[in-house]
Amino acid sequence: MTDTAERRGMRADAARNRRLLLDTAAAAFAEHGMEVSIAQIAARAGIGKGTVFRHFPTKQRLAAAILSDQLDRLAAAGTALLDAADPEAALVEFMTIGVELQIRDRSFCQAATTDVRADPEVRAAGDHLTEVAEALTDRARRHGAVRADVVGYDIVLLLGAAAQAAAPLREAVPDLWRRYLGLIFDGMRPEGARPLPHPTPTDAQRAAAGRSPTGR
Repeated sequence: MTDTAERRGMRADAARNRRLLLDTAAAAFAEHGMEVSIAQIAARAGIGKGTVFRHFPTKQRLAAAILSDQLDRLAAAGTALLDAADPEAALVEFMTIGVELQIRDRSFCQAATTDVRADPEVRAAGDHLTEVAEALTDRARRHGAVRADVVGYDIVLLLGAAAQAAAPLREAVPDLWRRYLGLIFDGMRPEGARPLPHPTPTDAQRAAAGRSPTGR
């Protein structure tokens, strides 16, 4: 084997190990929340703690990589819906995918409300997700499915609203979030809409929130 081929093989192995580590950690966080330790993640992946820290020097950095990966996957799902024949159905489907992600992953909301959100990779993924949400929302607006003052960033925030509304009864009524997502979407329809009492957050306000661990 040539030196070049060997280096390529090493890079491929490193990429596979990183992907395995991310998938394993994501599954552990989803089941148990952010309290899972690096030792538990390493044991679950069948590797040593040192291997984890070689890829991710801190638990926060690992959580940021997982969160940005989740945001990228949601953005990819939204992008795939941009060519759907029915703009309203496409936006509903995007929101459904987003709420389902939060319902099945205990760590998603935890990570999104900590200083992990200030990580540059997470912020970039969040900005891209908002762009995709705006493209879907714009199609729905032009189709007359949602009111004119609803924007993509509103949609991103409302994904959490549906999940949190049903959270107290999640174990007893696992699909209750669908009721609240339906209520939220009906509230965005133009029929009978009144002016909203507060504007959507500005880019500066969103940037400031990204720098604050609590979002306040």
